[in-house]
Amino acid sequence: MKKVKVRLRGYPGWHLECSAMASKYLGTQFDIHCGGIDHIPIHHTNEIAQSEAAFGKKPWVRYWLHNEFLVLGMAKMAKSGENFITLSVIEQQGFNALDYRYFCLGTHYRKPLMFSYEALAGAQSARKKLLEKVLELKVEKRTEKGSSAKKSLEKSREYHQQFTTAINDDLNTPQALAIVWDMLKDEDMSGKEKYNILLKFDEVLGLGLAAVKKDKIPLPVKRLAEERLQARLMKDWKKADELRQQIVALGYVVGDTKEGYEVKKKVNR
Repeated sequence: MKKVKVRLRGYPGWHLECSAMASKYLGTQFDIHCGGIDHIPIHHTNEIAQSEAAFGKKPWVRYWLHNEFLVLGMAKMAKSGENFITLSVIEQQGFNALDYRYFCLGTHYRKPLMFSYEALAGAQSARKKLLEKVLELKVEKRTEKGSSAKKSLEKSREYHQQFTTAINDDLNTPQALAIVWDMLKDEDMSGKEKYNILLKFDEVLGLGLAAVKKDKIPLPVKRLAEERLQARLMKDWKKADELRQQIVALGYVVGDTKEGYEVKKKVNR
């Protein structure tokens, strides 16, 4: 019987195209495959069947990480529904994409992530404190002496082990964040060791801590802050408050310190 070649026109199914793309870019076997829990019964099951049939009996993927749903109110977030929020939407509300990342890190990926703007604001506040701590540590590591260096290094190794254990425990990011804050509160560690290990932790957390820089305050804002300080020293509270409002209108906030004042960029919410 004569063999006939048949060329089928159209597009591959969703399951097949995923196997094709994964094998092209990652090889016929790779370590980690992610996806939502709704992909387990059909989509990923089909990917495994067709891929292992094509490439042999070896496991196609070594580890499958299936995340639970993001929940808004009582319903999961879905593209087909009205409760769909994008990063652009939360940025329009005055949040940074990294605020959302911090928010996600606070819940284990196998548990439902309950979304609310109040919870996101809490994550934003925590991330802001973390950034402020980074700036403090940058100053400390430049000015501190080398006292208790051995003990500080030992503590650093302990926290590194704790952090690694948490991450290796099925990506337990909430525990990892708790270890970060415990480390930052530890008085037996130097600013230099805290800063260095924090950047190592951030290689996993991905919060961009190495790039944190102090806001450059414009000269007009500095002048207003200086005027306000003088008004406070003269106990001219009305003028001081008016100057504070002018600073806020320029996008900055001013706070009083023992040394005089501190000016920061305003977080728009």
